[in-house]
Amino acid sequence: MAAYRPRPSNRRNRAETLGMTVSRLTKPIFGKRGLADGTVAKEWGHIVGPIIAKHSLPDRITYANRERHSGLLHLRVDHSAMATELQHLEPQLLERINGYFGFKAVAKMRYIHGPLADVPAANTPAAPRTAPPQNPIVAQEVTTITDPELREALNRLGNAVYQDDTDFK
Repeated sequence: MAAYRPRPSNRRNRAETLGMTVSRLTKPIFGKRGLADGTVAKEWGHIVGPIIAKHSLPDRITYANRERHSGLLHLRVDHSAMATELQHLEPQLLERINGYFGFKAVAKMRYIHGPLADVPAANTPAAPRTAPPQNPIVAQEVTTITDPELREALNRLGNAVYQDDTDFK
């Protein structure tokens, strides 16, 4: 007969979300790069906006001291024109990043030129808006215009004005 062995205490007999499991697995990897649990990399599009996130990605954060504040953010940028633009926007970007952390986590930025990994799906542009509904009064007014491009432009303008006008009534 086999001897009774108690269960290890680190075992869990409950369901766990995939996010918790992935976070536990990626935390050591991101930690070596100074990105804590990777929230900066995961939330980069929300921190800096979709346009900047499309052309840049945080690579790592290095700190001169052990206290993990006033670090240097190494930012990978896909072309030099964007690096120049980001240099001009650096004070605003630092304010956004530090506002996200809640303390002065980053004091300076260094730009690394090179290709980026695939752009996350959260940063893709939204679907185009649908055309406003056709107003019969606008349609009747623009029928007398002979130039088709002008007629279409005035039709869109009239429908947009009509739609905005009905919102205020």
